[in-house]
Amino acid sequence: MFVDLAKVFVKAGKGGKGCVAFRREKYVPRGGPSGGDGGKGGNVIVEVDRNLFTLQDLKYRKSYKAGNGRPGGGALKKGADGDDVIIKVPPGTVIKDEETGEVIADLTEHMQRVVVAKGGKGGRGNAAFATPTERAPIYAEPGEPGEEKFLIFELKVISDAGLVGLPNSGKSTLLSKLTAARPKIADYPFTTLTPNVGIVKYGQYKSFVLADIPGLIEGAHTGKGLGIRFLRHLERAKVLIFLIEITETHPEKVYKTLYKELIEHAHFFKDRPKLIAMSKCDLVPPEKRRVISEIDGNEVIYISSVTGEGLSTLVEKIVKLLDRYG
Repeated sequence: MFVDLAKVFVKAGKGGKGCVAFRREKYVPRGGPSGGDGGKGGNVIVEVDRNLFTLQDLKYRKSYKAGNGRPGGGALKKGADGDDVIIKVPPGTVIKDEETGEVIADLTEHMQRVVVAKGGKGGRGNAAFATPTERAPIYAEPGEPGEEKFLIFELKVISDAGLVGLPNSGKSTLLSKLTAARPKIADYPFTTLTPNVGIVKYGQYKSFVLADIPGLIEGAHTGKGLGIRFLRHLERAKVLIFLIEITETHPEKVYKTLYKELIEHAHFFKDRPKLIAMSKCDLVPPEKRRVISEIDGNEVIYISSVTGEGLSTLVEKIVKLLDRYG
């Protein structure tokens, strides 16, 4: 199951309490204070694991709690620190504080770590409070509580290029032809219900990551259709490829609809380089096509995932844009 949003409660460990103790040694009838400090509470840590692709584990485990620090002991013995707890997440995970909305971290690299809840400090034992005027303090500090909070985990797929189109515009078929990805494909709208990612290889040793999200409809940014949850998965894409069926009567209008949904979701999409691909060209013979060279200043390429027409050209154009703007 693909899960890209989860709410989790995290609680760091409490610091151990300091110890009140005195030296008890032969021939030392009035030994000084020897109470040790308490151990530090464990942290809650989030770590990126490139082998993960979903937040499914977080969705079903609602809370993570680190271990408490142990109390200090006599003879200046420090208590053991509490155990940390580590939450594994896939690359592309954004962590937010639910209460403030603050972005705590945007994790993109394998093994990248961030402490999301700090453990409390251990309390000082009575040995720490000895002074020339008070040589036998009988008090120690309690341990400090650890941080606790609700966090929102939001996954944004990491890709170099992203496919944008209406439902059933051929995005999944194109992804399957250019990469080893095997998304569900059928001849009806909303076949794609989750983002799909594949690697496009070109040249001898080069490649880029291509993402396909569910089709968008007008009003998607306000909650209509299945695309609303997945618009954020295009945010990291450096190049946008708009797929428009060649059978569309008004391709310019389709482009404007899709473009508007992106801009309404996040204004920075305006500055992303774009390509427009007229898909399913096998349905219309070349002599019967209405040829358009550009739409809104963006180059138009004619492709067919069935016959392979224009696919190599499309890859070349994407690579050039990535080299220029990536």
